[in-house]
Amino acid sequence: MNKSLLLASLIAVAALAACSKPADTTPAADAAASAATVAASAADTSASAATASASAATDAASAAATGAMAAASSAATAAMTAASK
Repeated sequence: MNKSLLLASLIAVAALAACSKPADTTPAADAAASAATVAASAADTSASAATASASAATDAASAAATGAMAAASSAATAAMTAASK
């Protein structure tokens, strides 16, 4: 009985060892993983650039609005000064 138990244990160990082979790492799988990493990095860079562009556009619009308000205020002051003379 001990011999059959030992033999069954050895067969079980061999079967488990055969089933637990490492995953197949082919060059195509590595290339796909690398391409996915590059694509994710490019998307992140693109999103950062879009955020920077939006921020710059907001700053430019704010500066233009401030300039327009200053010009309108100056025009109103000049008109009021001219009307009072």
